[in-house]
Amino acid sequence: MALGYDGKLYILAFDHRGSFQKKMFGIQGDPSPEEAERIADAKHLIFEGLLKASEEGAEPGVTGCLVDEQFGAPTGIPAEAKERGLILAMPVEKSGQDEFDFEYGDDFGAHIEQFDPEFAKVLVRYNPEGDAEMNARQTERLRRLSDWLHERDRKFLFELLVPAEDAQLERVGGDSDRYDAELRPELMRRTIVELRDAGVEADVWKIEGIETQEDCERIVETARRDGREGVICVVLGRGANDQKVEHWLRQGAPVDGYAGFAIGRTIWWDPLKGYLDGALERGDAARQIADNYLRFVRVYSEAAREPATA
Repeated sequence: MALGYDGKLYILAFDHRGSFQKKMFGIQGDPSPEEAERIADAKHLIFEGLLKASEEGAEPGVTGCLVDEQFGAPTGIPAEAKERGLILAMPVEKSGQDEFDFEYGDDFGAHIEQFDPEFAKVLVRYNPEGDAEMNARQTERLRRLSDWLHERDRKFLFELLVPAEDAQLERVGGDSDRYDAELRPELMRRTIVELRDAGVEADVWKIEGIETQEDCERIVETARRDGREGVICVVLGRGANDQKVEHWLRQGAPVDGYAGFAIGRTIWWDPLKGYLDGALERGDAARQIADNYLRFVRVYSEAAREPATA
């Protein structure tokens, strides 16, 4: 199977686990069975929003969900997603850690095969100027996963976060927005090269928002270098506000090699919170999630028709 992916991807991401239970429900540590059931039901409500969007015109074959096994499987979301013809992506990483490791240890492959997602996804925090020993440990695990997936003709979705080192923030006066705009794009490119040189091959790079189209073009050029023409990038939402996410979508969409998005909290946080707080009926919350998702699809689709910057 050739490296990469041919087609658009409009993914609703709700694979959050540790941060989800802590920030949405105020639950620290392992949830009780009752708490886990409540969290799982909330995940299903998000999924109901995606189903409503698919019923109202979300394009078959490009509409997908990124959902975890822990809270998604108890209500049958992975199986239902596949039955409905939605693209299914599922995470492999242990939640809430700075260093990538497998959620299910050496049994990671059995869990992937059990649910048979179109994409196995990882979230990785990697700064090429950061902890070299941690980077090396992560890279070894990621290479093992990359090899396992591609030996079995499975696709690898790689969510890359490049958190700032203290010295890097100092270079931009402690301004995180300046770090994102001035330093992070090049650090992302360096990270992609380092990982790829070490044998980590992603089919889809899930990329933090980039402020300019020119930097999006450089990211894609790096991701596709040396015979990797099929590799694509998608925009992640990072929990930012609508205006910021729309800006990131408009920068990436016209660029050849960008092929969609994987957005989570920006789409579902407020509707779900409204439902849990009693301000919204369940159907109304699902309706808002569907509307938010479809709006970002429209933004991306319209921007994709614009010519790329010369």
